[in-house]
Amino acid sequence: MSQLVIKNLQVGVETESGMTEILRGVDLTINSGEVHAIMGPNGSGKSTLAYSIAGHPKYTITGGSVTLDGADVLEMSVDERAKAGIFLAMQYPVEVPGVSVANFLRTAATALRGEAPKVRTWVSEVKEAMSKLAMDPAFSERSVNEGFSGGEKKRHEILQMELLKPKIAVLDETDSGLDVDALRIVSEGVNRVKSEQNLGIMLITHYTRILRYIKPDFVHVFAGGKIVEEGGPELAERLEEKGYAEYVKA
Repeated sequence: MSQLVIKNLQVGVETESGMTEILRGVDLTINSGEVHAIMGPNGSGKSTLAYSIAGHPKYTITGGSVTLDGADVLEMSVDERAKAGIFLAMQYPVEVPGVSVANFLRTAATALRGEAPKVRTWVSEVKEAMSKLAMDPAFSERSVNEGFSGGEKKRHEILQMELLKPKIAVLDETDSGLDVDALRIVSEGVNRVKSEQNLGIMLITHYTRILRYIKPDFVHVFAGGKIVEEGGPELAERLEEKGYAEYVKA
């Protein structure tokens, strides 16, 4: 059982005019096996929360704390956060020309486990995971994210989750750029990994359509750099109907 605890998190970014505050005191606790949907209008700070947890150097922590199973996440390097069990699926994954998916995955697994997986066992693991995601075996020889469609990029991230076995996954706009079929396959992958690994999930989204496939236990509305309302799945249904206008005014 793992637990990510965010307390009064305050984050800023350096601009020409000085430090600009983006997150203004975020409190959130995610336990193993839970799905927390983070929803809100564009520019409300949702992605900043994701990148701050992962350790993006662009963002400066100005207050608060983030712990994973009692360990201080904010004191960890990006690599140490990954080893501790934090996984970030980015909205716009970067291309890595010249590095094959197979090599990327094995290198990542080696870094996390402290030793290289045995080749025969690893090949079997990768093939099985790719099969579950309806991925062509030839996909593993392509350069990471180079020329990938939106659906391929997202499936690659779910493949990483399946193989690297994190404790907490932060999924930033995983539904972005996906058609209905790709959204279904990716969502099924997320649900399967959550079930098999008791994964805790922070699911950041602007729209409610992905929540038809990945059912949240909790819904948090983000506006103005903080959580302004919390509830269950019924809150997402209300947002579908009424939008974010009331929060933007506030």
